[in-house]
Amino acid sequence: MPVEGHILEIASGTGEHGVDFTKRFQSLRWTYSDLDELSLASQAAWVAHTKREGRLSGPLRVDASKAGWGEAERPGACDAIFCANMVHIAPFEAAEGLISGAGRLLASGGRLMLYGPFARAGVIAPSNARFSEDLKRRDESWGVRDLDHEIIPLTEKSGLTLAAVIDMPANNLSVIFEKR
Repeated sequence: MPVEGHILEIASGTGEHGVDFTKRFQSLRWTYSDLDELSLASQAAWVAHTKREGRLSGPLRVDASKAGWGEAERPGACDAIFCANMVHIAPFEAAEGLISGAGRLLASGGRLMLYGPFARAGVIAPSNARFSEDLKRRDESWGVRDLDHEIIPLTEKSGLTLAAVIDMPANNLSVIFEKR
């Protein structure tokens, strides 16, 4: 992922990613987005608190499952899109929309990074299987997705290719795609 340029974060949660990354990388600009009111308020508070001269901005109200993302919908305006822990805690339409949006917004060479638990080619870690079942009990449309069978086919349709899969703690993955 780039350490300079502009990153749009989808489903930014409380906002710690943007705060941490703009502190570490002085040439990085980060824009928050979310739908959840408490998360949007937390992100706005971080923007006001850090005063990073426009390097930390937003929040934008973005529903990743929709075809249009409002203010964020500026093709080529971001160098990368980052999304942690949303793909499994949202209806699959959110993953479809996220990937389609990345295909629309990213310029050639732009990156999409997903972080969270995934199955691989039908194989899922036992802890992720238990987590997925718990998610599905809360909402049938949620669950751990299969990177190879569900996510990569969507990215290929959107002009993105798999660049890296990095094993992370607790059976999570950092998955990076690049726009062709």
